[in-house]
Amino acid sequence: MLENKEVTCFPSYGAEVRGGTANCTVIISDELIGSPVVTNPDILIVMSDASLDKFQIGLKQNGLLMFDSSLISRPALRDDIKITGVPATEISNRIDNTKSANMVLAGAFIAETGMLKKKSVFEAIKSLMTDGKKKIIEINKKAVIEGIRYIEDKKS
Repeated sequence: MLENKEVTCFPSYGAEVRGGTANCTVIISDELIGSPVVTNPDILIVMSDASLDKFQIGLKQNGLLMFDSSLISRPALRDDIKITGVPATEISNRIDNTKSANMVLAGAFIAETGMLKKKSVFEAIKSLMTDGKKKIIEINKKAVIEGIRYIEDKKS
């Protein structure tokens, strides 16, 4: 929204978080969004084998699959999509915050797609953190930067 885009977020959390697959659909568009429901996404970001198995099939042909290669070591991958493995958990461990693997993947997403500006993401992180979570701002920024750096290094 900070970049004047239309945005929806449709989370699906419930019993899934007790060992199954939790997921969240996010739509970022330059046009009005008619529905938050997406059956065939353009981009899929997964952090577990169960999620990869469950959601990969719905990814559009020529879509982008990004996955945490620290947690998904031998994925059965389709051959009609673009695939980017990012060792997000390993990177988050290296920066001393194992809970930031999702932010590492967010950074990788930024670098891989160019859909969002780093500055906007940092602004959003800052605005979402309450006073009790201010210390997490820098951790999340660092994780995003590391995800961006990983993709940039991979491309060069």
